[in-house]
Amino acid sequence: MHDIAVIIVNWNACDELRQCLRALYAKPSPLVDWAVWVVDNASTDGSAQMVASEFSAVHLIANEDNEGFSYANNQAIAAALQYRYVFLLNSDAFVQSPETLDRLVEFGDSHPEAAIVGAHVLNPDGTLQFSCRRFPNLAAGFFRNTLLGRLFPNNKWAKEYLMADFDHATASGVHWVSGCAMLIRQEFIQKYGALDTDFYMYCEDVDICKRAWDNGYGVWYCPDATVTHKIGVSSDKSAEKMIWAFHESYLHYYTKHFPNQPRWKHWCVRNGLWLRAAVRIWNRRRVGVRPDPALEAQSPKPRHH
Repeated sequence: MHDIAVIIVNWNACDELRQCLRALYAKPSPLVDWAVWVVDNASTDGSAQMVASEFSAVHLIANEDNEGFSYANNQAIAAALQYRYVFLLNSDAFVQSPETLDRLVEFGDSHPEAAIVGAHVLNPDGTLQFSCRRFPNLAAGFFRNTLLGRLFPNNKWAKEYLMADFDHATASGVHWVSGCAMLIRQEFIQKYGALDTDFYMYCEDVDICKRAWDNGYGVWYCPDATVTHKIGVSSDKSAEKMIWAFHESYLHYYTKHFPNQPRWKHWCVRNGLWLRAAVRIWNRRRVGVRPDPALEAQSPKPRHH
């Protein structure tokens, strides 16, 4: 089998996608056998045409409709069955060096219990991006990106969720890692499935990591493979719809993995999530940020649970 298939899902991020691909092909490593798939979700900015004309080595899947992030990744995963690993990489993320793929494969091979390995992720300014986290809980939901969080910025619940107390220079097993730079063992996918397409965007990474732990595998963080990630290049183009999608995905995650919780807790989670989403959208509009109707119309339609 081949070593690693890099899978990039794109929606209207042509410039970032070009940068992402240039970083991958800058100095191809001879140590691992790799290939790249780009799945374009009906972009209108010429992304698919750019890939076809500038990167002939890329396997391009150009969708006529946007069925969401999980569905698009699964298309490429199904086409890369001959690869031992798949590496999900956001179109607005860039490997720091040609050795990034080598290090991920080496780490995966030396940790056979790991179904999933997350990279060390940096913001564009070089600061740490909290890409490995603990599983979400109600307290984190109250204090993460909310008014309460702004009033109490040093609260322990958000810090625990983000693993702000963790030494990010050390390899370790973690609860879950961000899908912006996530290595997945093909063996696990074949046994337990790829991404859950009911998460059309957001929480698909939390879900697959939870499934890894539930099925006797582990999830690891690899500090030696570094990626830079510009957060939200695509999602910010349809921000209000993505806010609703984010909270809907967390509701699906909760009902999927904790179906036997008391009814009052389900009620609190469901209504708390919708209130949280409504407040975030209200706050955007309060400061004068309005959605772009054209891009909102192009973005995928949320699924309701």
